[in-house]
Amino acid sequence: MGTRAGGRRTGPKCIAIIGPFASGKTTLLEAILARTGAIPRQNPVSSGSTVSDHSPEARAHAMSVEATFASTEFMGEQLTFVDCPGSIEFAFEAEPVLAACDLAVVVAEADEKKIPALQLIMRKLDDLAIPRILFLNKVDRAVAGVRETLKMLQPASSMPLLLRQIPLRKDGVVIGSIDLALERAYIYREYAESEVAEIPGDDKARELEARFSMLETLADHDDHLMEQLLEEIEPPKDAIFDDLSADLRAGAVTPVLIGTAEKGNGVLRLLKAIRHDAPDVEATRKRLGAPEGQTVVQVMKTIHTAHGGKLSVSRVLSGQLADAAELCLSNGDTTKVSGIYRMLGKDQLKQTSAKAGETVALGKLDNVKTGQTLSSAKGGTRPLTALEPPQPVFAFALRPKERKDEVKMSAAIQRLAEEDPSLSLRHNQDSAETVLSGHGEMHLRVVRERLEGKNQIPIEGHAPAVPYRETIRKGAQQRGRHKKQSGGHGQFGDVVIEIKPLPRGTGFQFSDTITGGVVPKTYIQSVETGIRDYLKTGPLGFPVVDVAVNLSDGSYHAVDSSDMAFQMAAKLAMKEGMAACSPVLLEPVMKVEIVTPSDATSKIIALIPQRRGQILGYDARPDWPGWDVVEATMPQAEIGDLIIELRSATAGVASYKAAFDHMAELTGRLADEAMNANGNKAA
Repeated sequence: MGTRAGGRRTGPKCIAIIGPFASGKTTLLEAILARTGAIPRQNPVSSGSTVSDHSPEARAHAMSVEATFASTEFMGEQLTFVDCPGSIEFAFEAEPVLAACDLAVVVAEADEKKIPALQLIMRKLDDLAIPRILFLNKVDRAVAGVRETLKMLQPASSMPLLLRQIPLRKDGVVIGSIDLALERAYIYREYAESEVAEIPGDDKARELEARFSMLETLADHDDHLMEQLLEEIEPPKDAIFDDLSADLRAGAVTPVLIGTAEKGNGVLRLLKAIRHDAPDVEATRKRLGAPEGQTVVQVMKTIHTAHGGKLSVSRVLSGQLADAAELCLSNGDTTKVSGIYRMLGKDQLKQTSAKAGETVALGKLDNVKTGQTLSSAKGGTRPLTALEPPQPVFAFALRPKERKDEVKMSAAIQRLAEEDPSLSLRHNQDSAETVLSGHGEMHLRVVRERLEGKNQIPIEGHAPAVPYRETIRKGAQQRGRHKKQSGGHGQFGDVVIEIKPLPRGTGFQFSDTITGGVVPKTYIQSVETGIRDYLKTGPLGFPVVDVAVNLSDGSYHAVDSSDMAFQMAAKLAMKEGMAACSPVLLEPVMKVEIVTPSDATSKIIALIPQRRGQILGYDARPDWPGWDVVEATMPQAEIGDLIIELRSATAGVASYKAAFDHMAELTGRLADEAMNANGNKAA
């Protein structure tokens, strides 16, 4: 088994604090910083003065909207904690952070509604093979017993939840905890170190039962311990601690500690568990497969500060890093460090160097992005992680209120996208809109607030235009003649075209059956150009698709005919002919795959028809106990705010993927509304 750290001093560690929304992560970080002396006192989140959640947006919405880094020291060891947002809308903030962390502290509470959110987090940690401790917060408010709570939470975890402490109660009120490994009681003192005490006689039997259960779980991975239990031999405490440490590092168990972060209770025991049991940077380096014999740096987050410029918060996985050092990217490009800083929320403390294990902010790495791997080796090293943002589920079209701010807005969005790689920006040529996409309404609201607040750019936003199309139901033949005489050479073009509908999805086809040279070959291409130009906006006001046009006849003038004249004739023929072809509006229909907790599946199935969707089926989500996948088709026009309703029905955890499936006819009131919104005056 492993070797207990004991008094041995190890290198700097990086610990992620992660958990469902409103579970108390920011409060726990504040309690840790106060207990370790990094800040003079623990401030409540409601005060608006916590180290984490320091941005105006986080404080306005009383929620974490970005990962926050804070370094401190405990018993001679440097620890950097990363407070990760709990809302699924900001969950991608944790992606580049977690991979480079040694350990995750998962903050949870006895709330059955938050189990799906906890499961999402645990699965992510499984995927990245991150060891974890579960801190059961708000234990003073829990109605159920702690072991009953663990039974409730266990389905969220793929590995056993191993209880290391049980609450100590007096008159039904939690007054402390009993450590099952140390067999010692701790009486809580608000914002102070707990008082060590003997285990009360009334609680001894309860402690022995819980301790034996802990040892049984540890014995699953230790044959010698199993023999001792079978022979009723009391195992040495050092051996128990070795097993606890080794099983945590191997990802065999998730130790569970209890406390109330709001009062600073249970924080010291958590810190000691981190110090003794958490893996160090060497284990993380091996897990990531980082090369040896060189300085390797993993970029965890990009921050643009008001006065210090760009900072790349990074973990030094190996080697030493000095200010002004030159590092190589994986593509061979080089960059130069300009400043090394220790982080404490929004504050930075400059230092001259960083050693393996430290998490620091590096200044002015202008060509470096979040998630990249930097190396001292010439030519760089392969990327250690791959950032793959999930498909966006919410979007809005935006523009500055003042046209003079367009360039400024573009630069500001580029900086925001550097800070948050899950943002997606594209220009829709059909609608001439700049469309920003993200992972929920609140996600994009925060982006807009940062554009208007931090960057001082007033913004106008609205739902993106739906890419409607139009087609025809029947064919027609039409002549178009363009003739103009205004002194000198005139203009003359004359065409006869046949317009026919095509099967859905075919697009546009052009042909000609000209005989006898009535339209010279040099002008046939001009006719096609004019037709294609017309098809950009049909009689209903939208691009035309699934139409075939044949040039069958026409005439020309040896002097007055020209390329432009035949383009104009073709457009006139199309304009008059299309009106006789029974034009009809088409809307895009998407295939949607919704993932949802099983207990909300019926709600999801009920809302799909309300959005003109058709259910294709639903089934259990593979390898996800307690989750379903619902498949449906739904008009794109109905998907814009779908995520808001999905999240409302599932305590904030459902999501979806959508892909174009087909175009379908749209008639009646909805078609009229679409055309009116597009500025079309047709009946």
